[in-house]
Amino acid sequence: MKVSVIYYTETGNTEAMANAIVEGIENAGAEANLVDVNDATAEDITSADAVALGCPAKGDEEIEDTTFRPYLEENMDELKNKKVAIFGSYAWNEGEWIETWKAEMEENGITPIEALKAYDNPDDDALEECRALGEKLAK
Repeated sequence: MKVSVIYYTETGNTEAMANAIVEGIENAGAEANLVDVNDATAEDITSADAVALGCPAKGDEEIEDTTFRPYLEENMDELKNKKVAIFGSYAWNEGEWIETWKAEMEENGITPIEALKAYDNPDDDALEECRALGEKLAK
């Protein structure tokens, strides 16, 4: 089982979540492919059995629109028929962006197994949830 964890980060919070997800994947005995979205290709999705996509809330509770959104939109069809999870951090409002993002994925025929959010710098509990998500993706 191979799982790609593709993420966007500015402050390192979503990257910390991505690293914890990778720990969970590897703890479950699967192969993890950790990729910053700036370096990601379509093959990072097509070659994986499962994919975790991470992006923090930006602007008015939206995913980042200059790097992450274009990658997501270009590869939306590749995510169909894959086990997919979405995750990210937020530091204001209520973290609604994750539900909006989940709904967008569902509208495109993708049902995320989980939509995980962490407030600001993920604490130990949030990182443990990330590890659990990694294990879930690896099975």
